[in-house]
Amino acid sequence: MEGAPLASEGPVRSFFHRGACQQLSCLSVRTRGRMSEGGERLVVQPGQPEVYVPVSVSASDHKRLPGFVKIRYVFAILGFILMAIVYGLKVNLSVAIVGMRNQTAEKSGAVNITHSDCPDHVRDATTAKDGPFEWGEEVKGVILSSYFFGYLVSQVPGGRAAEVFSAKWILFASVALNIIPTLLTPPAAMIHWSVLVVLRIIEGVGGGFSFPALHVMISRWSPVEERSLISSIVYAGTAVGTVLSLLFTGLIVQYINWEAVFYIMGGLSSIWCVLWWLLMTDSPRINPYISEEERDYIASSLGEDKEEVTQKKSSVPWKHVWTSLPFYAILLSHMFSNCGWYMLLIETPIYYDQVLKLPIYKITIYSSFPFFTLWLYSLALSAYQSKLISRKVITITTARKISTFLASAIPAICLVAINFLHCQEGLIFALMAVGTTLMGGMFSGFLSNHIDIAPRFAGTLMGITNTIATIPGIIVPIIVGQLTKTNHTREQWSIILNSAAAFLAAEAVVYTVFGSGQEQFWNNPDVSKDETKDATEDVDEDTKI
Repeated sequence: MEGAPLASEGPVRSFFHRGACQQLSCLSVRTRGRMSEGGERLVVQPGQPEVYVPVSVSASDHKRLPGFVKIRYVFAILGFILMAIVYGLKVNLSVAIVGMRNQTAEKSGAVNITHSDCPDHVRDATTAKDGPFEWGEEVKGVILSSYFFGYLVSQVPGGRAAEVFSAKWILFASVALNIIPTLLTPPAAMIHWSVLVVLRIIEGVGGGFSFPALHVMISRWSPVEERSLISSIVYAGTAVGTVLSLLFTGLIVQYINWEAVFYIMGGLSSIWCVLWWLLMTDSPRINPYISEEERDYIASSLGEDKEEVTQKKSSVPWKHVWTSLPFYAILLSHMFSNCGWYMLLIETPIYYDQVLKLPIYKITIYSSFPFFTLWLYSLALSAYQSKLISRKVITITTARKISTFLASAIPAICLVAINFLHCQEGLIFALMAVGTTLMGGMFSGFLSNHIDIAPRFAGTLMGITNTIATIPGIIVPIIVGQLTKTNHTREQWSIILNSAAAFLAAEAVVYTVFGSGQEQFWNNPDVSKDETKDATEDVDEDTKI
């Protein structure tokens, strides 16, 4: 039987029959030579016979891309678009429903409202199109909140399924479960509003898969030194998708009709599914487009056995998870941060309307612009920190704490400062813009931290924290609505702003004290009981800045 020795940089270790690599999946090594038809690399060394080295992708499957294209950044861009799609399709109904409801039929008796003492601006005289549906405020609330019921229940199952089965296809399902209900929204609304509620719950299930499964993909595709940068690129899609969706939904409703919102956005989003299906794989090891150099770079950064570890179907060490201070630091920071995040994302336009009494065009600009600066800031911060980490100027823990502190303490100060400004539109907008922009630091802060402390269980951990952190998204609008139902004064809004600032300040303290960027001992499935005991007794010096 014809065989050939396995070549490596060291001594020959074993022998492989030509063609054996067709049935093997193993990391390639840096060697020079050409590919055989069987999928091995043919290596010729001076004074040595021809040898075949097994590689991950056979020659017939390898697809060349331009040398400057790095597949890990293709993943980051596709992940960015994924989050833009999920968040865009999540929020478009909140604008489109204005054109779907029959506003004339809904007018009721007047309610006594205490107005702000800020001067009135000239309001837009645009006439809104009346829609076909006579949905009251209660029905409207049920429709818009139904998304979160699906979102809440799918986080942990989605993360665990991504770890055990396939993160690629869980993310494909995430987008598909948003696109299909979006395309079906017009006929569903025509049938009955309860059918629309069911579709929104399904959308929420798909949306719930996104964050945990992306965490799994990031843990496999991002070198340690670039984790902040790639995470920020991916998750910044949430802000960009939200802003673009709000802007274009309004334009489409105004100049076409409300049905077109769902057909256009759902149809365009379908293009992503094709690109994701063709270009992405669960790990760099099996991607047919990746270069050998890039594959080796990612593998060496993560550790030689990292790919093997991520493929194991180990159970989650729940006892260690729920007794881990670094995990609780992420959990509490995520929840506190969302209290401020939803305030800036959802309630800022209402503040501009009720307190400053701004016209619609100003509200749109003032509400949208800070999220573009947030996107740019988050990319710049993460890129700079990635350089400092790779040069060993700062540790991962320090980078995470700096980002989280900037994303919490300074926005808290901005929200409190707004209370001392009397109807000063320019200064208030500036403070809102600074606070919103700096919250972009969360993408390279605690939101990336699950991957640091337990890359094997990053999807599950993200599912847990994001489930709990979703609760403020449901509660904040309800509380704000109750507080401002009949009182639009600056004094009433100061309660809301100060409460959000208090949660952000708590986030800064908790994460600065207890946060850590070090991998926890319980991430290793082979850790022994003695090692577990020793690890719990050790002090993590890197948790201090």
